[in-house]
Amino acid sequence: MVRPHFRPMPRPIPRSVRHVARATLAATSAACHHVPMGIAKRLLVLGVAGAVLALSACAAPAGSGFPPVKANVDELQGARVGLAVGQLLSIDTGDLAVVSYTGVVADPAVARFIAGRDESGTLYNPGIEGLSVGTTTVVLSNTDGGIEDVTFTVHVSH
Repeated sequence: MVRPHFRPMPRPIPRSVRHVARATLAATSAACHHVPMGIAKRLLVLGVAGAVLALSACAAPAGSGFPPVKANVDELQGARVGLAVGQLLSIDTGDLAVVSYTGVVADPAVARFIAGRDESGTLYNPGIEGLSVGTTTVVLSNTDGGIEDVTFTVHVSH
């Protein structure tokens, strides 16, 4: 009776993965002929597991996975903005300083205001983050004065 060189795995594995595993195992065995096959298999499993862990670290960070909604502050007066839970509204302040805006959210359980900031010359726009399903009103004020408040509605959905 001839023993197969590679025993099938107990769980079904996609064909492409099996082919890569077999080729890698064969190359490892050929290159390291003095390493017993059991150790070569363990090294292969550890290598594949390490590759899976390394690639999973490249995944997107936790969050909604939705890109931010971008709007100019001049377009927001009286507007209704739709966001998903975890999604951000990035507010372009135009020629005005990003740090000059403050925001008040009527229902802080639905959304929150994120202040603009300047970190070592890198400017981050102020914004609104959707926190839970619902609708709320947001009022933006400019601390530099002379500019009327901007009031708009944010509707957050799944």
